[in-house]
Amino acid sequence: MIEPGELADRLSDIEPTAAADPGSIVVVHAPGRVNLIGEHTDYNEGYVLPIAIDRGIAIAFVPTQDRRVTLTLAATDETTSFDLDAIAPRRGHWIDYVAGTAWAMAEAGLGTQGFRGVLGSDLPQGAGLSSSAALELASALALSGGTAPTSDLMQLARIAQRAENGYVGVQSGLMDPFASAHGREGAALLLDCRSLEYRPVTLGLDDVALVVADSGSPRRLDRTAYNERRAQCEAAVAAIARTHPGVRSLRDVTPAMLADCAGSLEPALARRAQHVVEEDTRVLEAAAAMEAREHARVGELLLESHASLRDLYEVSSPELDALVDTAMAVDGVFGARLTGAGFGGCTVDLVRRDAIDRLSEAISTRYAAQTGLVPRMFEVLPSTGARRVDGWH
Repeated sequence: MIEPGELADRLSDIEPTAAADPGSIVVVHAPGRVNLIGEHTDYNEGYVLPIAIDRGIAIAFVPTQDRRVTLTLAATDETTSFDLDAIAPRRGHWIDYVAGTAWAMAEAGLGTQGFRGVLGSDLPQGAGLSSSAALELASALALSGGTAPTSDLMQLARIAQRAENGYVGVQSGLMDPFASAHGREGAALLLDCRSLEYRPVTLGLDDVALVVADSGSPRRLDRTAYNERRAQCEAAVAAIARTHPGVRSLRDVTPAMLADCAGSLEPALARRAQHVVEEDTRVLEAAAAMEAREHARVGELLLESHASLRDLYEVSSPELDALVDTAMAVDGVFGARLTGAGFGGCTVDLVRRDAIDRLSEAISTRYAAQTGLVPRMFEVLPSTGARRVDGWH
């Protein structure tokens, strides 16, 4: 995790109040996430299986009596600000996620207060590890003076989602902020995105590890492409519902319904629907297999998911496909797939611990030679959710 003392020291360098009274400094942290399986199912009211990870975004700040938020990026010293009582439309800038969170909190009737802070991150940019949700959750804590603005963590996740949908303009689902808010050490979270019921899925990671491979190719799934996929799912639902009136989302669709409607669905819509319907089944199977320590079966499901995202949902990329192929040529890798919406970013691999070095060598040599990119690889551990960081002074 980001060293909170270093962020606090940086804040003291630029903020007189922090320098004069170090005890006034508050540090909050929100984790990124890796979705083990269940991609593009959340906004279709399906199932997902994410983990909050031991990397994320932290903000060291001092509360202020005014209504202004001023935030500096620790990595670049870039500073920007906005007025809580006059939040302007989005700028196409990282501060939009902070301003959008303040906007969504106000809409929900939750109080906000100004602060001056420094933001640090150890999440790779553009890698699909949900830095936007982590920033929104950390911002919500900072805007509330260091504590959660609501004791209902699901409401907190919904506020972050509302910021993304209504202010930033990306029609993303609930999974990312849910994982960042609810994360648990040692466990994934099986979430039903319709009922919002969830349960922890214990991950026995003694002999195996979850390894993220960053392709070195930033995600190119922009607002237009993401929203297009969501609109295609909605169009598929509308077409299927003409024959099966009880269908209100792809969560309701069975393989038999898909077959029945094959002639009335445009090919692209049929592919999108098939992916979501089959992916929901894979999520439930993967959760059961993970708990039973059936690592080979989990690996098979990861590979099936990647193939579906590549061929049916069409959100993979040559770099992500190359990463998966490279990983699967290594003895001891059970499975791999893209994670985080697609079009670049990362893969997640389930690998025996004694094979991690072999996997690292293969990715740093064969994959790099094939693509000309500089990849990164790191193990991730299931982590706790968004929180105030205490005891760092």
